[in-house]
Amino acid sequence: MYPGSFDPLTHGHLDIARRAAQHFDTLIIAVYAHPAKNLLFTAEERVSLWQEVIASEGMSNVRVEKFTALLVDYVRSVAGQVIIKGLRSPNDFEAEFQQGLMNRKLAPEIETFCLLTNLEQLFVSSSLLKEVARLGGDVTDMLPPVVMKALQHKLNS
Repeated sequence: MYPGSFDPLTHGHLDIARRAAQHFDTLIIAVYAHPAKNLLFTAEERVSLWQEVIASEGMSNVRVEKFTALLVDYVRSVAGQVIIKGLRSPNDFEAEFQQGLMNRKLAPEIETFCLLTNLEQLFVSSSLLKEVARLGGDVTDMLPPVVMKALQHKLNS
């Protein structure tokens, strides 16, 4: 399971999903519906964007679902075994390390696997992309085309 808010889905997120999908029979991209963040896209929009991107990539072993529960409870409910996390920076490591330890305490049977970002995606974050786009900066090469179109629509409406 690859959980996140994905607001919006970036090439960095997609890279982690692609790489994780190569190592598992099934990968569930789990879109968290209610993160404590200032969201631009609804949960349904984020799920839909992922579904479009996954379809265009031909990733047949990947499915996208929305979840609202405690992550480990959700992983258990779908008989998952592994939580995939992407790491860009020492700050990501610190946050994911703490979450991973809590998840291990709550569900010792579920493992957390961390994948390091590609160097091209090192500086990319959804929050930063939204801010740059709001201020008129070009983020086209950091987002899948369908996501870029949706972002432009959101910012222009």
